[in-house]
Formats: sequence, C-alpha cells, structure tokens
Amino acid sequence: MVLFLLPIILFSSRSIDSFSLGLRHPGRLPPPGQDFTQCRRAAIEAQGHNQPCYPSELPPLLRAFFERPAADVAQDLIGAVLLVDGVGGIIVETEAYDYQDPASHSFRGRTERNASMFGPAGHVYVYRSYGIHWCLNMVCGADRLGSAVLIRALQPLEGIGIMRQRRGLSDPRQLCSGPGRLCQALNVTRALDGRSLEQPPFALEARPAPVQIAAGRRIGITRGIEKPWRFGLSGSPFLSRAFRG
Repeated sequence: MVLFLLPIILFSSRSIDSFSLGLRHPGRLPPPGQDFTQCRRAAIEAQGHNQPCYPSELPPLLRAFFERPAADVAQDLIGAVLLVDGVGGIIVETEAYDYQDPASHSFRGRTERNASMFGPAGHVYVYRSYGIHWCLNMVCGADRLGSAVLIRALQPLEGIGIMRQRRGLSDPRQLCSGPGRLCQALNVTRALDGRSLEQPPFALEARPAPVQIAAGRRIGITRGIEKPWRFGLSGSPFLSRAFRG
C-alpha cells in the first residue's frame, strides 16, 4: 500500500465584507489586530495560559454567510464562536463536503437520513457516525444541492463545567476535540437536525479578527481523499488531530 502525504497549507483568512458574511451588526466587527480588553474569563480557564481575547458579544453569522461553497464557509468558520444553550466555544477545526464529493452523504442523492443536508443554508444536519457518535454539520450553498461543513473541534469557552460533567473528564483539550466529543459536550443530538443556526438553542458569532488557518486531507474517509478540505486554527492544542507537514 502506498501512502501519499499532503503538505500542510498555511494561509491567513480572507478579508470578507460584512454583506457577504451576512452579519446583522457589521459595524461591531473589530478591525484586524485590535486589542480586545473584554475577554471571556472561561477562555483563560480553558487554555491555562495566554489566551487571545474574545469580546463578550460578537456579530451573529446569518444565512447569507452560508450561501456559498462549503470549502469557503469551512475556512471562514475557523475562529467563530458556536454556542448551544449557552455552552460552546471557538471553532478550531472543520471539514467541507459538497454534492459532487464522493465522500459526502449527499453524493448519491437525498434520503430520509440526509434530508436536512438538502435544506436551506444556515441550518444544521445531524447524523450518527458508526451508530455511536452524533456529528454536527452546517448546511451551505444557495442551491440546496447537498453541501455542508462538519464541525470537528472547538476550543471550550463557555459552560466548561457543564462540558466536564457531560464528558466525564476535566482536561479541556479533550472536551471538544473531535466531532463526537463535541456533540456530547454540547448535548447535540438528532433532535436538533434541521434547526436554524439563527434560532435557539444555537448562537453563532463571527470571529473578531483574521486567523491563520492550516489545511489538509479530511479524516476517516476512503473516497475523495485528495481534497484538502480539512481546515484548522494553526497551532491550536484543541484540534482533533494535528496537521502534518
């Protein structure tokens, strides 16, 4: 068996205007490099050392943000804040899937299981992996052809005590480092399938500034392996798996 290693691709997040992001309050998005003074104290507890500051309130990401190709959305979600009933954190790892991708659930068409993937952009698609773990996806594209972004890992930020109870462990790096762990920590189940990210229990907030992103091959698939559609916050200790050079 021959193994091919894909080099890590490092790049800075693109500068996107507030209209294309679908921000409800574009004027509140701080400029790159601004020193945030109102940090969420839970973030410091989570990392245990110097932590970039996140203001207590950020602009929400709306449907227009998701009406774009999944690979673009997956990159732009890195650094955003996801909360479910007030529990969550910073998105540090994602994977993109679209209807032309043989690794995607939508590749063979719509079924009862994947119906939400063909729904409106900005809604969630929740499925069970290997009959064990729930996985949270965010539906993308304006054409409803079946594109989505899998949320692979978060850096804990809010409700860390609740996450620890749900996960039965204390190490913050293990609370949300993987799609199954993340869903257990945030209590995401099939009951949330098809729900809008603009409505409770979800809250999805824009990242406060551009970030450095790593890209590489997706994890746990046997088809479409050549696509560098896994994205992560460069250097984050909260990734499900490190990116290889």
